[in-house]
Amino acid sequence: MQQGNHPTPFIGRQTELAHFQHVSELNSASLVVINGRRRVGKSRLVQEFANDYGPYFVFSGLPPESSMTAQDQRDHFARLCGQYFGLPGLRATDWGDLFSLLAKQTQAGKVIILLDEITWMADDDPTFLGKLKTAWDTEFKNNPNLVLVLCGSISAWIDKHILRSTGFLGRPSLHITLKELPLTDCECFWGAHRKQVSSYEKLKILSVTGGIPRYLELINTTLSAEANIQFLCFNPDAPLINEFQYIFSDIYGKRNIIYAPIVEALSKHHSMTQTMISQATGIAQSGNLGEYLNDLVLGGFISRNHTWHIETGNISKLSEYRLKDNYTRFYLKYIHPNREQILKGHFKQHSLSSLENWEVLLGLQFETLVLNNYSAIIQQLHIPPEEIVFDNPYFQRKTTRKPGCQIDYLIQTRFNTIYLCEIKFRKNLIGNEIIPDIQEKIQRLKLPKRFSVRPVLIHVNGVTDNLKNSRYFSNIIDFGELLNSE
Repeated sequence: MQQGNHPTPFIGRQTELAHFQHVSELNSASLVVINGRRRVGKSRLVQEFANDYGPYFVFSGLPPESSMTAQDQRDHFARLCGQYFGLPGLRATDWGDLFSLLAKQTQAGKVIILLDEITWMADDDPTFLGKLKTAWDTEFKNNPNLVLVLCGSISAWIDKHILRSTGFLGRPSLHITLKELPLTDCECFWGAHRKQVSSYEKLKILSVTGGIPRYLELINTTLSAEANIQFLCFNPDAPLINEFQYIFSDIYGKRNIIYAPIVEALSKHHSMTQTMISQATGIAQSGNLGEYLNDLVLGGFISRNHTWHIETGNISKLSEYRLKDNYTRFYLKYIHPNREQILKGHFKQHSLSSLENWEVLLGLQFETLVLNNYSAIIQQLHIPPEEIVFDNPYFQRKTTRKPGCQIDYLIQTRFNTIYLCEIKFRKNLIGNEIIPDIQEKIQRLKLPKRFSVRPVLIHVNGVTDNLKNSRYFSNIIDFGELLNSE
């Protein structure tokens, strides 16, 4: 039986825990599906709920290797069953027998079963899902207090084979797509030091870790951002030096050689169209590029942002992709090109500013963090969500009738109000020199006369008194306000 203790405190996920609590109180067995990026805390979430629920049994698939067989997965599952239930030497050549055994051992009382990395478990055995579905229908669900959790990092596989599968249609009681932690929860990892550490220093750490809990757990809050990043990324034993390979090899397997070039292309740009990605990677648009991009969107590594027609509020067919995973961009920019030197102990990063184009990279990472926390912006602006017609990064293609335009984040309300949000990183104070740039963007938008525009500035290192006194921006949001958990 899995033990409930853990060396680090559990932070955040209160909404997800409440959803777990809700399904556990139903008068029937619950099938829960959880997907999300590697290290985002899927199994830890289940464990946290299990601490106050009942016995907790974890079965994790073995990472795929060239010599791995379906029988290896079954043997591993059988060994775990033997350890949990005192059945040494247990073996089975059929998943149906293993599921039936597990159901009999958990047929009464409150119990949670986690099938972790189920995509690995099902690898090379087309009968796996069918037998799991049969076992659920005929045995597992007979215990009204049982919670069976299916968990995996390959979100596209989960979506196709479970969520949209006719075999499992209507069976899941709860589906959770676990995303990065919001900024307010990220700040909690600084613990008692969070009031003494500046927003700028936190940004430097988050430019590497994003809101991934496992990476945030590695922060030493008594050290500077530079010292932490040196430890995390730039020494031979750095915990994040091999993480990229684990993500794209262990999770995507043979398709690693397809997905990695896509994110590498996106890491070099603010955003890209599908045509641009095709040209950069050599993957034909007429082939499976759309499917690959959708897989990465479902996996939480990239986002697809549609623009829209402001006059009608209707979504456009035009869209752009952007990398939304800060660790991936940092790795590809700074770790990967220097990896051999790092492993030899020859790479010394004395200061972050010595890294090539560090401030440019930090600007991209800052924008990504803010966009990943768009709901916090809406809350800061006191906009009721039901009033929003559309919100997204916005772009307007250049035509003969109107100029091109790119807006970091645009919110359109049903009262014909446009909030034009400029997400601006600058090492020093931002002054009035920013105003002409915003004025030009507004002019390029070519809005109907009935629309109002409220410019919003989101910054990290402060603004000048002159900019505040100009009252040009309807709202000026400090990054610290998005971090503040109190």
